[in-house]
Amino acid sequence: MPALLLALLLFTRPASTQSFFHALSDAGIAIIDPSIRYDAAYVSIPYPNGDVAAGKGVCTDVVIRAYRRLGIDLQREVHEDMVAHFDQYPALWGLKKPDANIDHRRVQNLQTFFAHRQAALSVSQRAADYQPGDIVTWDLGHGIVHIGLVVDRLSAADSQRHLIVHNIGAGQVLADCLFDFKITGHYRYRE
Repeated sequence: MPALLLALLLFTRPASTQSFFHALSDAGIAIIDPSIRYDAAYVSIPYPNGDVAAGKGVCTDVVIRAYRRLGIDLQREVHEDMVAHFDQYPALWGLKKPDANIDHRRVQNLQTFFAHRQAALSVSQRAADYQPGDIVTWDLGHGIVHIGLVVDRLSAADSQRHLIVHNIGAGQVLADCLFDFKITGHYRYRE
């Protein structure tokens, strides 16, 4: 294996659990880009390691892109889990089989995947329970769901509350929104 590739692998996969989640937080911060246009259109993308156009994305793409910076391909992981356990995934879209173009880009599928990987944590209203590298899902009302990444930046209003990197329509941004919506899931996933 070339030395540069080996060095990149060692850098992108931190040894300790704590350093992994801080690296995931850093990856989320690194992809902040308000110019990303919110676009939920179905598109065909390569598999594995596929991504929508760089200037587009939705909330799930924030999580997918942050993990990808650490060498983890949620497109592949979710697809393989859905192939093995398709009947355990939400039947909200009328699919008859997994679709590697879109399945990982759906909040409910990520929730199911993280639960399958024993990554689910308790949902609470205590800011200190949410740590950098955690994934949070919300119910925005009217059947709209959302997902974001907890990062190692603190709220100016509450020194215990971490900020979130997410895309709710204004690009991939940093926001103080942890408790702005009803939390439906809390996950800490490491491959």
